[in-house]
Amino acid sequence: MLRFKILKTSSFRLTLLYAAIFCFSFLILFGVIYWSTAEFMRRQIDDTVSSELAEIVANAPGAHVSETAHLVDDLTRRSPDFFYLLQAGDGTVLAGNLPPMPPEIGRREWMRAVSDPHDQARIIRGEGRRLPDGGYLFVGLSTYQLREMQEAIRRAFFWGIAATVLLSLAGGAVMSLNVLGRVEALSRASRDIVGGDLTGRIPLSGSNDEFDHLATSLNGMLDRIEGLMEGLRQVSSDIAHDLRTPLTRLRQRVERALRKETSVRSLQEALAGTLRDVDSILETFGALLRIAQIESSARRANFDTVDLTEVLKTAVEVYASMAEDKGQTIAEAIPPGLVVHGDRELLLQLFANLLENAVRHTPRSTEIDVSATAASGLIDVVVADNGPGIPEHLRTRVFRRFYRLDASRTTVGSGLGLSLAAAVASLHDSAITLEDNRPGLRATIRLVQNAGT
Repeated sequence: MLRFKILKTSSFRLTLLYAAIFCFSFLILFGVIYWSTAEFMRRQIDDTVSSELAEIVANAPGAHVSETAHLVDDLTRRSPDFFYLLQAGDGTVLAGNLPPMPPEIGRREWMRAVSDPHDQARIIRGEGRRLPDGGYLFVGLSTYQLREMQEAIRRAFFWGIAATVLLSLAGGAVMSLNVLGRVEALSRASRDIVGGDLTGRIPLSGSNDEFDHLATSLNGMLDRIEGLMEGLRQVSSDIAHDLRTPLTRLRQRVERALRKETSVRSLQEALAGTLRDVDSILETFGALLRIAQIESSARRANFDTVDLTEVLKTAVEVYASMAEDKGQTIAEAIPPGLVVHGDRELLLQLFANLLENAVRHTPRSTEIDVSATAASGLIDVVVADNGPGIPEHLRTRVFRRFYRLDASRTTVGSGLGLSLAAAVASLHDSAITLEDNRPGLRATIRLVQNAGT
């Protein structure tokens, strides 16, 4: 059963593919070596034959045919590796150790008629030349060594291919066993997680290989999913808690209007209160949808160059009158020329939410400072006040949806302002850091300055 699993693994199929590619490459290399070696040996034979033929012609220039025959017979006795043939113009053999042949000029291969099919000198490669007296002279060498070399290369290719295939299959099986074990561990962990155990994690082998990298990434994803599921449960509970009060109040108002209100004016007042409650509920759901949209990163498509200086000054201008009505002051120290890459509308929402929280949750005579500094390609924006601040152990909780320091919910608000601000900051690859302003609260957002500035 295990061997069939191995055959189905992608690593084994990939090994077979690599083996096929390697064999194909080996075949091409064999062809090149085979052809180039054979061609080299043929040239060696041709050069040797040409030299021998030229030497015979040079040593018997214009000599009588009997003297040329005597020279060829002498070479035949002294050079057993060579094959000679001297024919008269009528085809009569005058000298040499070859039978008569058609007088073809130039290089040629010729098969001797021998009784033994295994005769090493069965195939002759040589060169023929026409003599001045009309005769024909042929000098050749056996191609036995050439054929032996070709046969040796073919045997080496066969055993090389066989060894390559066997080693590829063995290596593929071993590698597939290892991969199959790692994949099975991933599958077991995945099945546990699908079964509802979100605390389960994929084990690491400690080899720091690609499977460990994958397991680390998946474990990080599972941590994120577990956090989101926990956040979803918390949000569901908070939605039920926060919307129960306005919905209950809405129902009581409608019920009271149906039972007791008789005049048109009283009914209008009841409807106006009902409309306010509905608007509050719709505002809560709108904020939730807006946070979900921001967290999905869909708004990154709207990113462009943003004048951060103008955005900050606009936010300060909008909330200056609100602060003045409460007897508070907003001071700003925003240098010109601050530019970032982002979504202008969302950045304005981010700083507006921070200013609104500072104005709404601090007493009269509070001083609120908005400042920005640029250094090393980064821009730090700070919104600080000298109000009561937030206890250190609660500074991370305030970014949770519907979380409010006023547990009794007597103050106006839905508890989504800082959640929305944190989502916008995360979309811009930043985060909101809350610190003690001694006294008060200090919120810092670090943004990347536009590279073009």
